[in-house]
Amino acid sequence: MRHRILDAAIPRDRADWKALWERWPTREVFAHPDYVRLFARPCDRVVCAAGEDAGGGILFPLVLRPLAAEAWAAPGERRLDAISPYGYGGPFAFGEGPRDDTAFWRAHEAYCRDAGIVSTFVRLPLFDAQLPWLPFAPEGRGPNVVRLLGGDLGAIWMEYDRQVRANVKAAERNGVTIEVDRTGARLDAFVEVYEHTMSRRGANGWYFFPRAFFDDLVRSLAGQYVFFHALHEGRVVSTELVLVSRAHAYMLLSGTRAEAYPLRPNDLLRHRTIVWCKEQGLGAYVLGGGYEPGDGVWRHKRNFAPKEQLPFRVACLLHDEAGARELEARRAAAEPGWTAKDGFFPRYRS
Repeated sequence: MRHRILDAAIPRDRADWKALWERWPTREVFAHPDYVRLFARPCDRVVCAAGEDAGGGILFPLVLRPLAAEAWAAPGERRLDAISPYGYGGPFAFGEGPRDDTAFWRAHEAYCRDAGIVSTFVRLPLFDAQLPWLPFAPEGRGPNVVRLLGGDLGAIWMEYDRQVRANVKAAERNGVTIEVDRTGARLDAFVEVYEHTMSRRGANGWYFFPRAFFDDLVRSLAGQYVFFHALHEGRVVSTELVLVSRAHAYMLLSGTRAEAYPLRPNDLLRHRTIVWCKEQGLGAYVLGGGYEPGDGVWRHKRNFAPKEQLPFRVACLLHDEAGARELEARRAAAEPGWTAKDGFFPRYRS
């Protein structure tokens, strides 16, 4: 198994990364270099730990974050930590023959030690068939709703919760229509409705993406996204951004104007998204989870696939336990009153 670190900032590495991604039949957008780049700061490095042998390949995209960028870091700090991109970031495996996954992980751990990577937070793929062998035990972080698309549309419709079906019909009676936007033609409206929704919900600041995030996504990932807009009297009242891979689609971000709720646009929007995904020949539409396990957002999504859930799994990898403890102590000394939060990884970043 050949293990390489491909840096998206180096043209030849990026070309090799893209070529390996294009060899992969399902081509999940989360492993595309331009998707990973969306979640990196200017000081970060966007890389892919790539494995190749006669049996297939492994793509493990990562954002490497220099600890020197933190206000509490010691002078001359040279270490880093790593995180997989938002969503279901990897590692992804493919190939028809037996791969030497053990060799990949052995080489990757050696790379982390040599590069001074203290920890890695991994957001794992949802689908088991995409996972390589893992030398660590994943942790479940709540259920994700997955609308499988193998049945006919009539059967899918009847699996919706009864209230969903009623709301779809009500939205149509109220004059709501759905527009499929594959170019970001209504990006201004999407951003306005999305930010309105995040403000109304009191969302964590992380969810307020700069406009450049959306401009970059539209420019660099053509064919890998679709916007779905619910319109009423020519105005966008509900909207969602969906990522599209060869076999799956994923709801990424969405929003609805508060005053539009009586029109019932949300259920019609989700239904028409599912219809579109089915027509494209996709195998599943991932609606995702909620902000908290079992919250109202998750219950709304579950109404579209009451029987179909997969766990969102992560892995918290410590490559340098002593280093992590040192960093935690360093931050506590530099920031009086700061204490690490239980359950947050890595603790020194909580």
